[in-house]
Amino acid sequence: MALHSESSKLIFAPSGSDQNQQAPQFTRATLSVGDLDLSSPINQFHTWFAQAQASNATPHAEACALSTAELPSGRVTSRMVYLKELDAAGGFVVYSNWGTSRKSKDVATNPHVSLLFWWETLQQQVRVEGTASRLPRAESQKYYDTRVRGSRIGAWASRQSEVLQPQDEQDDGRKQLEGWVKEYEDKFEGQEAIPVPEFWGGLRVVPERVEFWQGRESRLHDRFEYVKDGDKWTLQRLSP
Repeated sequence: MALHSESSKLIFAPSGSDQNQQAPQFTRATLSVGDLDLSSPINQFHTWFAQAQASNATPHAEACALSTAELPSGRVTSRMVYLKELDAAGGFVVYSNWGTSRKSKDVATNPHVSLLFWWETLQQQVRVEGTASRLPRAESQKYYDTRVRGSRIGAWASRQSEVLQPQDEQDDGRKQLEGWVKEYEDKFEGQEAIPVPEFWGGLRVVPERVEFWQGRESRLHDRFEYVKDGDKWTLQRLSP
């Protein structure tokens, strides 16, 4: 990023070495109401997601930012996760540790969360806002069984977000984690069927608002928002 000095402020300009370079324009596509599925944002998301997956220039289309907010403080945290499922009923499902992680503590006090997908090469983003709840353990087990063995062991070993304690002067805490991994490798040695941990599994986000954003020139982006209204969805264009 080019870095400009202006009095006491540091201004981060668009990427590039040219100090006077302007931000690139979004000119790839347009979006109008006629381009959208009027009945459901789930159908529309499925269409956009398939296009993002099909684009060789859009790796990891399933990557999204999950944001949570703890109550009563209102503290917001975000982290990148992978969307693993979009079920027929319209639930967005991600998997993680729900015992010790910060997001688990946030969701325990406030089930309202958001997901943000950004597909740069398509100049598109999708924002999902909704309420979250844990999947039944049996459903989490189905996905857990598809993971490589190391990741299944890792789910048992990680006390996600807890502070790791150094074991000696040359250690920064990694040895404690490796010790936990060894503990569960020994526990499940020779055992291919490993039970999913009670504290690990799927979080299902049921959307209440879904926004589809298509970048446009001069930052006059096309934005359409679906809002849940009972059993139906209303669709409206938002000002950029």
